[in-house]
Amino acid sequence: MSVVSTPAIRPQKLFIGGEWRDGASGKTFESINPATGEVLTTIASAEVSDLDLAVGAARKAFDEGEGAWRKMNAADRGKLLWKIAGLIEANIDEFARLETLDNGKPIFESRHVDMPMVVEVFQYYAGWATKIHGETIPAKGNYFTYTLREPLGVVAAITPWNFPLLLASWKIAPALAAGNTIIHKPASLTTLTALKLAEIAQEAGVPPGVFNVVTGKGATVGDALVEHPGVDKIAFTGSTEVGREVMRKAAGTVKKVSLELGGKSPNIVFADADLDAAARGAYLGIFYGKGEVCAAGSRLLVEESVHDSLMEKLVARTKKLQPADPMDPKTRLGAVVSEGQLNTVSRYVESGKKEGAQLVAGGERTQVNGKGCFFQPTIFDRVRPQMTIAREEIFGPVLAALSFKNLEEGLAQANNTIYGLAAAVWTRDIKKAHRVARDLKAGTVWINTYNVYDPTMPFGGYKQSGFGRELGMQALDLYTQTKSVWVDLNE
Repeated sequence: MSVVSTPAIRPQKLFIGGEWRDGASGKTFESINPATGEVLTTIASAEVSDLDLAVGAARKAFDEGEGAWRKMNAADRGKLLWKIAGLIEANIDEFARLETLDNGKPIFESRHVDMPMVVEVFQYYAGWATKIHGETIPAKGNYFTYTLREPLGVVAAITPWNFPLLLASWKIAPALAAGNTIIHKPASLTTLTALKLAEIAQEAGVPPGVFNVVTGKGATVGDALVEHPGVDKIAFTGSTEVGREVMRKAAGTVKKVSLELGGKSPNIVFADADLDAAARGAYLGIFYGKGEVCAAGSRLLVEESVHDSLMEKLVARTKKLQPADPMDPKTRLGAVVSEGQLNTVSRYVESGKKEGAQLVAGGERTQVNGKGCFFQPTIFDRVRPQMTIAREEIFGPVLAALSFKNLEEGLAQANNTIYGLAAAVWTRDIKKAHRVARDLKAGTVWINTYNVYDPTMPFGGYKQSGFGRELGMQALDLYTQTKSVWVDLNE
């Protein structure tokens, strides 16, 4: 029985042009609580004709009249973003509850990690709204030359199911601050907080059409957005496989694209590390968020001389962790997001067994109160680099532990992947830490910590983990373009 009661959630509609509306087809799909298998509510399923309406509304809000969003005083845009942040904070318990019901993550994570950062992201970019500007440039000749930094237009934000509102905020807040209008397509598995955000935007006074939410299957709604000639920019977070398709389909209209994709991040522990801290870091690096984290430390690389000591500490800690009711504030490992993802995790675990990895913790599906999509926290040791579980992103609570002999071999193993999203280094040697951080091919490197984020710090990938940087001032580059202006001053 859940610690927190679950009142009924009303059926959800599309939010287009400042209005709540059913999809043109009248079709809906179900939102399922992965911890219980129960239907939370029904969600309107958009079709291409709904997309056309959303693009038209966003285009009108961006372009037309003196009230166009791009022409609004930047300080006023910033005030609206700040107001959104305040309303999210005022409703933070409701946002956290919806996130946990939809995704299966522990309410502790939703309430005390994800949602507070959503508030901070909107506050951060509210401050940036008045600081996006061009420059005067001393070009040769008798000219007055300057640049204008302008919004792109209509931005389609396509977001995943692992951090539904948090990763949406990383796109929506900077895009709005820069003067763009938004069509948000959340993952079909986790739509509830996106629709709640639309309510908040409406309450804050965001003009109609500036922020729109269309829900439905990626193969219908996502593909149509990527190919739509009225969309100027795609901001996508998801798997590398789907990211490749986004690039291909966006090429037809040569629209701008930014991609934050998969990862197989190395968590490197050297012999001179604080092993207690490293064990805690390895534990949090893979089991936080159920391992459904693009930057999860899913490859643990341990220097041979401390391998046994480190693994003993980590396995002991892991065996104390058990999946439990996500709505219980004491729970630290919730439900896998769906039956389909649970099957995927199970297949990878079977692959690890068949290929000869040593299972030292977990490895089985389980249930809580006889229900739900739960998986035990799992560790494989003695993993070899060529094994499937060492190469492919599992996106679940499954750790692959490998060993290395020296710094050079550790670096080589760490970089031996198509991905390059994140990495971590554990050592007391500050010179070694900086050298390894420099040589790792990853967009984020943590030293003696893991899974730390802040709105001020850019985040994004190397290699097939994508391109472009979210968060920080660098995110504004994704949502602006530069215009050069020449004024002839010759007599």
